[in-house]
Amino acid sequence: ALTTLSTTLERTRFEAEKASEAKALRTEEVKAALAEVRQADAKHAEFGQQLSRGRAALEAAEAEVARLVTSATEAEEQVKSAREALVSAEEQRTAFHAAPRPSVDESARTTLLASLEKATAEELEARIALEASRERARSAQDVVTSLRGRMADEEAAAKRELAKHQERIERAARATAVLAVLPGVMAQALAATEESSAALVAAEAKRHSMQGELTQLRAQENTLRERLGSITDSVHSIEMQIYEKKLQRTTLLERVQDELGLTEETLLEDYAPHLPVPPDTEDGGEGKPFDRTEQEARLQKAKRKLDQLGRVNPLALEEFQALEARHIFLTEQLADLKKTRADLEAIMAELDDTMQTIFAEAFADTQRAFDEVFPILFPGGQGSLTLTQPDDLLLTGIEVSVRPAGKKIERLSLLSGGERSLAAVALLIAIFKARPSPFYILDEVEAALDDANLGRLLSVIESLRQDSQLIVITHQKRTMEIADALYGVSMRKDGVSAVVGQRIKDTEAVAS
Repeated sequence: ALTTLSTTLERTRFEAEKASEAKALRTEEVKAALAEVRQADAKHAEFGQQLSRGRAALEAAEAEVARLVTSATEAEEQVKSAREALVSAEEQRTAFHAAPRPSVDESARTTLLASLEKATAEELEARIALEASRERARSAQDVVTSLRGRMADEEAAAKRELAKHQERIERAARATAVLAVLPGVMAQALAATEESSAALVAAEAKRHSMQGELTQLRAQENTLRERLGSITDSVHSIEMQIYEKKLQRTTLLERVQDELGLTEETLLEDYAPHLPVPPDTEDGGEGKPFDRTEQEARLQKAKRKLDQLGRVNPLALEEFQALEARHIFLTEQLADLKKTRADLEAIMAELDDTMQTIFAEAFADTQRAFDEVFPILFPGGQGSLTLTQPDDLLLTGIEVSVRPAGKKIERLSLLSGGERSLAAVALLIAIFKARPSPFYILDEVEAALDDANLGRLLSVIESLRQDSQLIVITHQKRTMEIADALYGVSMRKDGVSAVVGQRIKDTEAVAS
C-alpha cells in the first residue's frame, strides 16, 4: 500500500510539475505572442508612417511633374512664338533682299541685325529651356515610377504584416483560452497533491515504525553474523594450527630419519616426554624429567657449539695438497719472472748505454757536418747545435742556434721565411752527411729561397752527389740545370697529359 501511495504521489507530483511546466510554457507563449503583437503594431505603425511619407513624396512628385509639364508647355509656346518671329524675320529679310536697293540706310540695317541676333538668342534660350524642362520631366517621371513601385511594395509588406498581426492575435486568443483552463487543472492537481501528501504522511509514519523494527532485526542479524564470523575464524585458525603441527611433525620425522636414521617408533620408545632425559656426558649423573624450556636452552647451547666447530670438510686434506702444489708452482714462476726482469733490466741498461754512445757519436758527426755546411749557406753567419741536457742523453733535446751575418736574432721565429727554410735545410744536410744514405728525396726545399741562397744550396747539393743519388722535386730552373735527368708531365697537342723524361748528360754528350 505504501509503494502504491508513493507511486501515486510521485505520478501526481509529476503531473503537477508537468502542468506547472505547461502553464509556464503557455505563459511564456502568451508573453511572446503579446510581445509579437506589440512588435507587429509598432511595425504596422512604422509601415503606416512610411506609406504616408511615400504618398506625400508621390504627391510632391506629381505636383513637380505638373509644374514641369506647365513649364514645358510654356517653353514650347515660347519656342513656337520664337519660330514665328524667326520666320517673319526671314521673310522680311527675303523681302528686303528682293526689294530694290535704293540708298542703304546703315542705321536701319544695324537695328535689324540687332533685332535678328536678339531673336536668335531668344530662340536658343527657349530651346535650352525646353530641353531642360523635358529632362526634368523625364527625371520626375522616373522618380514617380520608383515611388509608385516602392509604394506598391510597402502596401504588400503592410498586408503581410497585417496577416501576421492577425495570426498573432489568434495565437494570443488561444493562449488566453488555455490560461483560462489552466487554473481548474492546477486546482485539481493541487487537490490530488494534497491527498497524496496526506496518504504519504500516513505511509511514512507506518514506514518509520516498520523501519525501526527492521533496524532492530538487522542489528540482531549483524550481531549473530559477527559471532558466527568470530567462531568461524577461531575454527579456521585451529584447523590451520593443526595442519601446521602435522606438517611440522612430518618435517621433523623426515629430518630425524635423514640425519639420525631413527624412526617414529624408536623415538616414542626411547625419547618420549614421559621418559627421563639422559644426562650430558660431561656432567654425568642420573636422568632428569623432561622440561621443554630447559631442553630448548640445552639445544641452543649445542647449536652454538656446533656453529663454532663449523662444518666438517672431508676433502680438506686433498684441497690442502692441491693448494700447496699451486703455491710451489706460483713461487717458481715468481722466481722465474724476477730473474727475467733482472735480465731485461740488464739488457735495457746495455741498450741505453749503446743508444747513448750511438747518439753521442751521431750528434758529434752531425755537429761537425753542420759546422761545415752552415758557413756555406750563411756566409759570415754563426750557427751551432747544442744539447739541452748533456748529462742525460736519453731525455735531452737538440737546440739549433742560427745568427745570420749582420743580425742579432736569438729565436728562429724571428728569421724570415727563406732564412728559416735555409736553416732547416742546413740541419737536414748535416744529418745526411753525418749518416749518408744511398739516395735522398727533396720536395720543394728551395721554394722560399732567392737566387743567392739558391746558388749556395745547389753547391751543397752538388757535394751530396758524390756519395748518394738525389731525387729533387722542383720548379726552379737553376735546380733543373744541375740534374742528370729530368722527368715531368706535359700536355700534348691533343690535350692529353703525358710523362716526359730526358737525360741531360746524354743530350749534352751527343750535342758535343
